[in-house]
Amino acid sequence: MGCFSCFKPSTSEDPFEAETDIVKQVSSNDAHVQEDEQLALAIQKSQEDEEERRRTRDLEEHAQERGERQNYDNSSSLKGKMDGQTSEESVKEKEKRKQFEEELKQDEQLAVSPPPPPPPLEEHDNISSEAPLDENEEQRIIWESLKDKGQTKPSEDEVIPPRSKCGGCHSEIEHGGSVDVFGVPWHPECFSCGACRNPIAVHEVQNHVSNSRGKFHKNCYNRYCYVCQEKVKIREYNSHPFWKEIYCPAHETDGTPKCCSCERLEPRETDFVMLDDGRWLCLECMESAVMDTDEVQPLHFEIRDFFHGLFLPVEKEFSLLLVEKQALNKAEEEEKIDNQHGVVTRGICLSEEQIVTNVSKGPKMGPNKQLTGKTTESQRVVSGCPVTAILILYGLPRLLTGSIMAHEMMHAYLRLNGHNNLNKVLEEGICQVLGHMWLETQRYAPIDVAAASSSSSSSNAAKKGEWSELEKKLVDFYKYEIETDESAVYGEGFRKVNYMVTNSSLQETLKEILPRRG
Repeated sequence: MGCFSCFKPSTSEDPFEAETDIVKQVSSNDAHVQEDEQLALAIQKSQEDEEERRRTRDLEEHAQERGERQNYDNSSSLKGKMDGQTSEESVKEKEKRKQFEEELKQDEQLAVSPPPPPPPLEEHDNISSEAPLDENEEQRIIWESLKDKGQTKPSEDEVIPPRSKCGGCHSEIEHGGSVDVFGVPWHPECFSCGACRNPIAVHEVQNHVSNSRGKFHKNCYNRYCYVCQEKVKIREYNSHPFWKEIYCPAHETDGTPKCCSCERLEPRETDFVMLDDGRWLCLECMESAVMDTDEVQPLHFEIRDFFHGLFLPVEKEFSLLLVEKQALNKAEEEEKIDNQHGVVTRGICLSEEQIVTNVSKGPKMGPNKQLTGKTTESQRVVSGCPVTAILILYGLPRLLTGSIMAHEMMHAYLRLNGHNNLNKVLEEGICQVLGHMWLETQRYAPIDVAAASSSSSSSNAAKKGEWSELEKKLVDFYKYEIETDESAVYGEGFRKVNYMVTNSSLQETLKEILPRRG
């Protein structure tokens, strides 16, 4: 069993009296400390309030002196508000007052103090901050600093260098707009080649040719003939306007072969093919040439579809024959066609019954690039309509053959619709426009592989459904020929009618043209 001790309170002496006295003494001391702190805070607040009142009076005096009544009212209002705020709000207001005071002092300093010194120079990578700057360098840095701050007016001591003058036209050159030619500045447009008239670039200056005849690109000065490979004297050469080959003028008349299709002179030792009617054909054009009447029929149907798509249907059937040059000339005479001077006839739309010799079987390439095996036959062209036949030269590339066929098919359309006596310029002009339009459709048209494979002379590229590089170029060349034709009938006619079509439509142009009968 546990044992517990019992304690009875003493009546004579308190055992916790000492501890109680200590607690009382500590409490008393804490009370005194708290009172001292409150008193100190009160004194501090009183001092701060007094300091604020003093500052307010100073601010009011300054405001009165400067006539800034608004600032004075604001400070008075601020003072009134601060009296009723808590200690925390007083702290915020004091911060605002200090900021206001600082701004006011800055305003006063700006008003009475001299202007500030120039801004400190920025330290550059290549300028030591410790090493003294010479006078010129210091002025340059100050000028750059002022320019960065928008002060672009130079000082009186600054010297502006005079502008340079061009070595060609001797007029002033703007800064950065010149070409330096051995120490002499030139306008880029003034320092140009005397042959091609194009500017001589900076990288070409060292190699350009300069003499009493002018200044030239080195390549322009040292020209070699495309045909004979001999050097051509400057400004004494011919150049094809489309193909751009350079050649001696003598080759125009010395018997150098020229392709009847692309009109290019070929370099010597290059193989050409001569057709039986005396025309030369380059081997590249030969690859896509249409050689006989049977071979041209798929293209004939294609042109008819082209007209049908333009709402110009050619319903009547008539012959389309490929012929030699002599047969074409003979048919032209019998048709009593007034051939234009200088115009090469490549196709005719016949209206009279004639006996025509056509190429029934085209020639094949034989030994030594000679064509053999051509067969011709004569037939009478008769029709129960105003159009008896269309004749086209054989041996021309498919693109040129199609353009000629579209031209002649437009003649057929007009005659079949009773328009026989149109103005010559307008009639030939609208026919040229149709040939030009068909060429436009061929620029990106896929090749008919089946039609190409039926042609014994078509190139391997054509049989694969791909245009050869020459054929792509030929589209632009044949269009160029139509556009730049200088003849009074075909050339002017095309430009006049093409302008009308471009600004309206083909159908509207036909309505405008057809009533005009000569």
